[in-house]
Amino acid sequence: MTKSVEFITALPEYAEKYIDVCINFTKEVATGSGKIVNLKERHLPTISYFLNIWLPRNLGENITRKTYYEWLKGEDEFKSNTIKSIDDKFTALATDIVANEGKGIFYAKNKLGMTDKQATTLDGSLTYKADFNID
Repeated sequence: MTKSVEFITALPEYAEKYIDVCINFTKEVATGSGKIVNLKERHLPTISYFLNIWLPRNLGENITRKTYYEWLKGEDEFKSNTIKSIDDKFTALATDIVANEGKGIFYAKNKLGMTDKQATTLDGSLTYKADFNID
């Protein structure tokens, strides 16, 4: 299905709203005393959730994953730049959450291209290195 220029132009605004949801997410947790409190817990933003769940539930429209990646890699600069800016923001937030909260290690390895290395030296000490370079 062809999307209107207005819809494509508004996509970064929709992505910002989704990012706000990811940043401001809270969950109910029981304390040691049994009291229920809301604990802030940022969510990793994912393309799949944004396209398949967030957009349809909030706008009644969606973009298939195939279309999203066709736009991302396509020759139409307007669509490509729109998608790249959204993808860059999702990646930046996800990287920050992984780096600062230690969440989503497998997501970081698979989606963000991060690696970790472990080495044992002759004296038996263990060295662990996380590489947060993103291509």
